[in-house]
Order: sequence, then structure tokens, then C-alpha cells
Amino acid sequence: MMLGLYSPQRGRISKTRMTNQTVAALLALVVTLAACGKNDAPAAAGAGSAPGSGPSAGGGPPVSVSTVPAQQRDFEVQLEATGTVTALNSVDVKPQITSTISKAHIREGQFIKAGQLLFTLDARTEETNVARARAALQKNLAALADAQRQLARSKELFAQNFVSQVAVDQNQTLVEAQQAAVAADRAALQAAQVELSHSRIVAPNSGRAGIVNVFPGTLVQPSSPPLVTITQLDPIAVTFNLPQRHLGDALQSLRTGGGSVTAVLPEGRGTLIGKLAFVDNSVDANSGTVKVRAVFDNRDEKLWPGAFVGVKLAVRTLKDAIIVPHAAIVQSARGRIVYVVEPGNKAGMRQVELLHAAGQDAVVSGVKPGERVVLDGRENVRPGGALVERPADASNGTRGGRGSAPAPAGGQPA
Repeated sequence: MMLGLYSPQRGRISKTRMTNQTVAALLALVVTLAACGKNDAPAAAGAGSAPGSGPSAGGGPPVSVSTVPAQQRDFEVQLEATGTVTALNSVDVKPQITSTISKAHIREGQFIKAGQLLFTLDARTEETNVARARAALQKNLAALADAQRQLARSKELFAQNFVSQVAVDQNQTLVEAQQAAVAADRAALQAAQVELSHSRIVAPNSGRAGIVNVFPGTLVQPSSPPLVTITQLDPIAVTFNLPQRHLGDALQSLRTGGGSVTAVLPEGRGTLIGKLAFVDNSVDANSGTVKVRAVFDNRDEKLWPGAFVGVKLAVRTLKDAIIVPHAAIVQSARGRIVYVVEPGNKAGMRQVELLHAAGQDAVVSGVKPGERVVLDGRENVRPGGALVERPADASNGTRGGRGSAPAPAGGQPA
């Protein structure tokens, strides 16, 4: 019986054959996969060209949009701020002497005219001082008359050489001294009369009376709290702050006679038109703002001291400006753009520059007057794409106006 002998050379040959077969199989698999990839490439390319996926989707379905025509008109540039209503004239009425209240002649909330009697104080002490001063004046007037008679007689006697010049000079000195005493008495009488007049407290200005803090019998003195505060309501002022970058506009408006200022009352209670009257002489270093004041007619008492109101200051007018809704502007990687409806109901893209924005209006350049600007549905619009305009009343947007904050910008272009 013969046994087979193992040959090392034969084992190496078998391993080499197995390796070659494995490599051939891998190469065949790679070729097969490459062929499948080439066959699938057109399908993938077709899928990548789906409507709306590229920058130009002219072959996609039409996009439903609402449009607003770009308007050309004069646009008033306004600076907006929050102001505080302040009285042009508000006076705390206080007594100038120490006394007691005899009578109050006004009621709280009453409208008062300048010079109207407000309070009467106990004036018995002041009346006594006036009488004493008047009596002292009469006494010195009598002494002056006697001195003048003595001087006249001494002059006659001197002319007849019965008295010397010294006697005449003495009488002259006496007359002059009495004249000075009379002048002092008259001044004292006037001072007493002034003190007496302080017992009648009259209104220094016209306005509305506030809370009356005293009653008959109340002891008052100059250091006491105010008896009443009188506040002028018509006309009235609104004070507000402007950033210092707008100082030049405010000063220019003031030099031309005072720009128009609109006060917007809270809760939709209307507006009032006033005039710029004052710009402060310095900028607040802490806030970087300058204080500005406007004056308003307030016959209807719509403005009340201390209340907050919105303020719009007109500083200049942009002539023949192109105006579109602020919400129609799209912020893209290439800057601000708007979509417009071109002939054939195709979407066109316009690069715009925002010149000014106020409320829902935006002043731009880059759009022609009358072009239909896409407002609602702009998120789905692509340049060259088909558009279908829906009625304006069916849109959720607005056509732009004043008085409300700008709407957020739309979607991003491709």
C-alpha cells in the first residue's frame, strides 16, 4: 500500500490559484456596480430637477401670490419716540407771611384765571402795622411843616439883619432831616401795605387747580407745603428724547419755523398735531440723547400732564419716492430683494436698497413705479417661476401704511 507524499510546491500552487480567483471575483463585482451607477444617474438627475428645487423653476406648478403695486409719491420722513406730557406753566402757591386761613375761595379742580382770588389770610396784624406806619408818617409830615415855617422866618429875619447866617443854616438842616424822616415813613408804610397785600393770595397764572391742602383756620407759613398747585393745560407740551444722530434734523426743523409733530394717543384715542418748539442746548452724556419739546393746542384736554404718548417728528420729505410694503422685502444672501410679476406672469427678482422704513411702508430704490410686487406667497417664489395672482382681499398681508411695526421679512431666495 502506497501512501501519498505531501509536496510543498503543490500547496503553494493551490494557494496562488485561490488568490487569483478571489481577485477576479472582486473585479467583476466592481464592474457590475459601476454599470448600475451609470444606469441610475439619469434617474437621479431627473429627480434632482424637481419643481422648486433649483434657482429657476420655470417648469414647476404656478405659485399663488398676492401683489401690491409699487407707489411713487412724496414720503414724509418721521422720527418716532415716546414722550411725556408736561405743563408749560405749573405753579405751587405758597403764602409769603405766617398767618391763618380766613377763607378759601376756590374748589379743587376748578379752572382759574390769572389774578383770581384764591385764599384770604387773617390780616389783623398787617392792618395794625399799616395804621402805625401811616400815623408815623403824619407825625413827621407835621414836624416837616413846622421846620419849613421856622426856616422861612429865619430867612426873613436874616434879611433884616436880626439873626445870623448860622441860625438860617440850622433851620435848613432841620428841614432836610424832617424830609428824610418823611421819606422813611413813606417807605415803611409801603412795606406794611405790601405785607397786608400778602393776606390776599391771588392766582399767578391761569390753569386748573389741583388738590387744596388747607381749610379755614389752618396755620400757614412760607415753609409750609403748597396751598394748591395751578397747572396750565392749554396749550400744553410734550417732552421727548431723540438720539444725538438726529440732532441735526431737529435743529434744521426748528430753524425753518418748527417741524410738524404728531402725538399719538394711547389705546387708539386719536392724534394731535403740534409744532416743535425747543431743542436742549446739550446732549445727555449718559444716554446719548437730546431733550426736545413740542407744543400742542389742548382745548379738548386730550393731553394730560404726566401721561405717555407716542411722538412722530417730521424732519424732511422725500420727493417722488418709490414705496412698497416693508413685508415684501426679502433678506437674501445677496442682499435685500423683492419679487415682481413680469410679463407672462413670470416671477422676476429686483435687487433693492432700503432708503427709509416707517411702520409698514418702505422707501426703496431698484423698483419701477407701478410694478406689481409680490407680498403673500413670496416664500415659495423662484425667479422665472410661474405665478398666479389671487385677489388682494384674500391675502393676509397689508398694502402698507403708517403707525404699526414692520412685518417680518419673507423667505430666502435660492
